[in-house]
Amino acid sequence: MIVPMKKISLITLGEQKEAALQKLRALGIVQIEISEGGGERLAHYKEQVLLLERTLALIGKSKKVTQEPLDTEAAIALASRVDALVEERSAAAAERAELIREIERLSAFGEMDPSTLADLCEGGVALALYEMPKAEYEALPDTVTTLRLYASRSAVGFLTVNEDGTASSLLSSYRIALPRASTADMKARASALAERETHIAQELASLTCYTDALHAAALALGKDVEMETYATGMTSERLSEEGARSVTVAYFRGYVESENLPLLAEAARENAWGLIAEEPTEEDSVPTKLKNNKFVSLVYPIMDFLGTVPGYFEYDISGWFLGFILIFFGIIFGDGGYGLLICAVALFPILRALLQRKPVSPLFLLVGLFGLSTVLWGTLTCTWFGLSPDALPAWLRSLSVPVISNVYADKLWVLPWCAAGVGLTTPQNVQIFCFTLALVQLAVAHIKGMARYRRSAKLLGHLGMILQLLGMYYMVLSFVVNGEVFPMGLVLGGIPVGTGAIALIGVGFVMSFVFSNYEGSILGSIVESVKNIVSVLLGVVNVFSDIVSYIRLWAVGLAGAAISATVNELVSPFLGNLMLSVVVLVLLVFGHGLNMILNILSVIVHGIRLNTLEFSSHLDMSWSGHKFKPFEN
Repeated sequence: MIVPMKKISLITLGEQKEAALQKLRALGIVQIEISEGGGERLAHYKEQVLLLERTLALIGKSKKVTQEPLDTEAAIALASRVDALVEERSAAAAERAELIREIERLSAFGEMDPSTLADLCEGGVALALYEMPKAEYEALPDTVTTLRLYASRSAVGFLTVNEDGTASSLLSSYRIALPRASTADMKARASALAERETHIAQELASLTCYTDALHAAALALGKDVEMETYATGMTSERLSEEGARSVTVAYFRGYVESENLPLLAEAARENAWGLIAEEPTEEDSVPTKLKNNKFVSLVYPIMDFLGTVPGYFEYDISGWFLGFILIFFGIIFGDGGYGLLICAVALFPILRALLQRKPVSPLFLLVGLFGLSTVLWGTLTCTWFGLSPDALPAWLRSLSVPVISNVYADKLWVLPWCAAGVGLTTPQNVQIFCFTLALVQLAVAHIKGMARYRRSAKLLGHLGMILQLLGMYYMVLSFVVNGEVFPMGLVLGGIPVGTGAIALIGVGFVMSFVFSNYEGSILGSIVESVKNIVSVLLGVVNVFSDIVSYIRLWAVGLAGAAISATVNELVSPFLGNLMLSVVVLVLLVFGHGLNMILNILSVIVHGIRLNTLEFSSHLDMSWSGHKFKPFEN
């Protein structure tokens, strides 16, 4: 359920606002709606938090954690030291890279010492260094005197001594700047810089033991940032009366859980705060807090991973989300053998937590449920590590459900009204199961809508959508599954099924058209539908496509089964060969492991999509909420 909230406004004297905030933080039940503050102190706190976060990102984390706590001042000093070391390392790396480039540039000329060249220049000998293509060098006139230092196939490096104007004009574009230091000095400097970089890296590595202490300091400073943001962001007004001193009051707006409102009211009486509480409206940015039993709460890790939070005025579908994602997971993975592996992965941390008498992580419990769901589907369909049903024990084959079991993959399932030779295949039965899941889940969405609007004619709009779903369900069976088994002209017990499906779609469309936008006036609802006639008409098509979308469960499961069967076929020629047993094991682990990874991605892309898009769109959910975060210590 979504916990009911109250919108509150709290007023206090201006000089008492920080004391009031301290007491509210100790109370820990109010979310304050202030997002911006100001002032030098707040900017200083933010800079310190950024410094600590940057330090944590730079030094990483070590298994060896110091037992010495750090106060905020010591943590900032350590972070500043790390920042200086990193900056020094970056500067050293840049200087060393420049030196290496310079050494490589002059490597062909051998060892050079600019001080010697400078002495010659002071003695009246003007030297210049050049490098030019060999062909052009050989074409230089005899008037240009050079001292060749090296020659390769394509280039020549040389010196000129006291060159004249002709030489200067011919050689100007090939002149090379003399180095600022000798080659030996540059090599020594580069070596010293490399040693310093190594030393800095070792020192930074030695500081990783302070990760937890730095993280704690960052959290503490984050609380200071929050406090200062609220203190400086509170709206203040100066009240004055003639003949009386002026009084400044400060106030803010926020939200509190309805059940905690009496606690806040008592605190307001004790501290002489002004407090106004009212029901939030849809225009308010009301935070959302979910409260469910322990089983349903297992879905929270998925929602946290996706970052999805229902809006306060939307539905809490946690239970439905969990139930359907378990089914989707089992169908997409589809292999009981994979399910056993998943259960094993979850079992070890669960047992370790139980033995250590620690709380079991909901994530591992959720993974265990995913494994059990996969084992169940693999049992029902007789799918185990991609093996042929003939290779499985008879008792395992007997546990499967015939209409969807691979044991009966070649059987044709003939329904009572079918003609001779016409029936459903096992894959088509699985498709029907997927479409039935679609009908159930999407109908649940509109049943919830009917429950919400049970005192409004808008209920009839949702009922119309359910009628459309029923009609479209048969259309999907006819057009997608098997038109011979589910013909549009089918009559059962005197009831024209195909015609009835079309009638349900028509009646449902009219009801939805008339009542889906009902807000007290039928005419106004019709006008709104006319304004959006294109989207209303497309809505009928969307009902069909939403049901068909669930075929992705069958298709992805079929692809995974094909991959696992292919892996088995690849290694089957090598089975029984002891010399190649390691190769066989590697291929099996790699192939089936890759298939499981692809299945995990498929669950994220397809399984979660059906909950957050198809199901949610029929609930008119946009997942526009944000979590309730009370101001607390």
